[in-house]
Amino acid sequence: MENIEADSVSLNREKIIIRTSGIGIAANVFLSVFKAVIGFITGSIAIILDSVNNLSDALSSVITIIGTKLAGKPADKKHPFGHGRVEYLTALVIAIIILYAGLTSLIESIKKIINPSLPEYTFTSIIIIAVAVVVKIFLGLFVKNTGKKVNSDSLIASGKDALMDSIISASTIIAALIFVFFNISHEAYLGIIISFAIIKAGFETLRETISKILGERIDAGTARAIKETINSVDKEIFGTYDLVLNNYGPDKLLGSVHIEVPDTWTATKIDEISRKISEVVFIKHGIFMSAIGIYSVNTSQDKAGLMRNKVSEIVMSHKEIIQMHGFYVDEERKSMRFDIIVSFDSLDMKKLFDHVVEDVKAAFPDYTVHVQFDTDISD
Repeated sequence: MENIEADSVSLNREKIIIRTSGIGIAANVFLSVFKAVIGFITGSIAIILDSVNNLSDALSSVITIIGTKLAGKPADKKHPFGHGRVEYLTALVIAIIILYAGLTSLIESIKKIINPSLPEYTFTSIIIIAVAVVVKIFLGLFVKNTGKKVNSDSLIASGKDALMDSIISASTIIAALIFVFFNISHEAYLGIIISFAIIKAGFETLRETISKILGERIDAGTARAIKETINSVDKEIFGTYDLVLNNYGPDKLLGSVHIEVPDTWTATKIDEISRKISEVVFIKHGIFMSAIGIYSVNTSQDKAGLMRNKVSEIVMSHKEIIQMHGFYVDEERKSMRFDIIVSFDSLDMKKLFDHVVEDVKAAFPDYTVHVQFDTDISD
């Protein structure tokens, strides 16, 4: 049932992205031809470069469509988690195209400074470019907002780029008015500014995409919301820890987590609650929980409770230890076990971990101490 719902949502998302990209292609091709004609008539290098930028935007939309179709392919034996990450590769290609467009524009602008020529503006051409600016603003807002709704990095990047283009186009109008009224041409210098703006947009898109491919920290709000959902499934769940979300593309997340439960729970009870957690998390957050680990908590809290408090005091006295969890004492075997989360701020995480373990062993020499090293992967 969950797979059917997920496939339906994915298909609808794909249609929205393709439709939005199609609108972007049509609008950008029209604007590119439009501006190219005006640019050649007026001899404006800034308008011509702006036209080229519109064409690169149209190409980006084409690549977005191709990437979305490839990402929507069903899972297979070789790719059991689907092809969703193709969308990040698509965004990577778009970033490279933007960078190339910016570098090309920069070279042409420098050539124009070396070999200058005066443009020939008319008020009619300026008004036409102003109309194009308005169109680009509406297109940018539409594409960006749609991208946010369907969680598409490619659409969001295209929308931001379109809004930036509208600012660039507006600057060409200002340059044109300065030339008309004062007969001063800043075309080539404006072209350089436009080029650097394009390069900046490409670099930022590239950096954000590479960061997602490498794997980013879970958003704090999302992590807390998921943990709250899990804790609400049963009143005997004492805590939720070690939440990991593996990203296999936008809206394609597989998760794993540990929960603290009473040591009196049976395998049947654990199985029942684990299945319920998977169901509730998918319904509320659209995330598949691929694994739910268990920490047992001593139900007899007399001695175990006192020991937990003492161990916690020792562990948390080290400022670079963020959390201790999963504590359990086995009196019969004279052993204790727990996990600690070491902060990335620690200069030597392994050394700090070993130091904490030795401190606990020194305080409880009669017990075998088993400690799991955890890193700060989620809030």
